[in-house]
Amino acid sequence: MKRVLFLCSQNRLRSPTAEQVFSMYAGLDVASAGLNHDAETPVTPELIEWSEIIFVMERAHRSRLSKRFARWVGDRRVICLDIPDEFEYMDPALVKILKARVLRHLPQV
Repeated sequence: MKRVLFLCSQNRLRSPTAEQVFSMYAGLDVASAGLNHDAETPVTPELIEWSEIIFVMERAHRSRLSKRFARWVGDRRVICLDIPDEFEYMDPALVKILKARVLRHLPQV
């Protein structure tokens, strides 16, 4: 079982969509969180340690993750999906982009 963490800013639209979409895939255990302090579910060191691979939505997220949680990120793969904050929760266009960009990094799924 591969443990995957999806991160965005607020954990309201993009990362919860990713969590919902990929929770249906066999072989994946998924979670999502936000990097802002007022996120719905703020990222924690425990969530990062739990994960094996982390997907961030924007380059700024990777930078904030590295600055605030470097000690816990360690050698985990952190992949930027380059998905701007312009989608609603479960937007079909967002789901399509997520599948195209995430699945190439999870060949066993």
